[in-house]
Amino acid sequence: MRGAMLLGTLFALAAGLMWGLVFVGPLILDDYPAVMLAFGRYLAFGLIALPLGWLDRANLRELTRADWWEALKLSLVGNVLYYLFLASALQRAGGPLPTMIIGTLPVVIAIVANRRNAARDGRLPWRHMAPSLGLISLGLLCVNQSELQSLLADPHADPVRYAWGAVLAVGAVVCWTWYPIRNADWLRHHTQRSPRSWATAQGLMTLPLASLGFALTWGYFSATDAPWAMPLGPRPLLYVGMMLAIGLLASWVGTLCWNEASQRLPTRLAGQLIVFETLSALAYTYVWRQAWPDTLTLAGVGLLVAGVSWGVPQHRAP
Repeated sequence: MRGAMLLGTLFALAAGLMWGLVFVGPLILDDYPAVMLAFGRYLAFGLIALPLGWLDRANLRELTRADWWEALKLSLVGNVLYYLFLASALQRAGGPLPTMIIGTLPVVIAIVANRRNAARDGRLPWRHMAPSLGLISLGLLCVNQSELQSLLADPHADPVRYAWGAVLAVGAVVCWTWYPIRNADWLRHHTQRSPRSWATAQGLMTLPLASLGFALTWGYFSATDAPWAMPLGPRPLLYVGMMLAIGLLASWVGTLCWNEASQRLPTRLAGQLIVFETLSALAYTYVWRQAWPDTLTLAGVGLLVAGVSWGVPQHRAP
């Protein structure tokens, strides 16, 4: 059992390292609207899933109609809607604030899963969870306070735009609280199924959604005479390269690693390990900025790490 938990934790770490890349894409392609980034990423994910699905067709044939319907719902909420919210938030509020709002996911998922999945995973007493969740919340407060001070000190900042970015980031949290819990339900009830095949199935179901969204975006821009060079925008080579890289690494590899973790770990523990995504995203964002985080931000990150480090040993596999 310890080996399964260790392996699951390593898979969650790998997923976090992959997912952190999606926070950099909107900063690099800051002249692209969020819909182009979201639908482009998942169009790439779906196209990458096509040859992978052919290679894994034997396992995919075992999925029932209900399984494919579940994959479609997971793809819509956990992929398309989530990244629309996230990319929009990043472009309105920059990197750190949306990153840290998304960073509340370890707290939110742990609380929801601890109550919802008590029969399957066991219920951890709230007094055991409170210290780690308190440290994580305090860390988030420190980082957000630092960002608010930076906003107030910037004479060119737009508080309304910044606030909308925060609201959109909260929408992303709602989507990705629902997704891992439902995804874990399927994986834990189908332990004989391949997490790799389930990642590919979600990619295949994402393809029609992303294709439709991309086509509608193209039609809207054409109908409104928007100053936008469809279908690939003003920097086509960079756009295609970024979408393919994120589609492969963040979407397929990240989903594969997360599926492996979700099949081995209690959902409340897997939720807390999403902190690896938060830390990776912060690191990548500051590398892109070529800046060093201030003391308060570093203190917030330290509290975040301490909270998860405190909380993980409290969990036990059922």
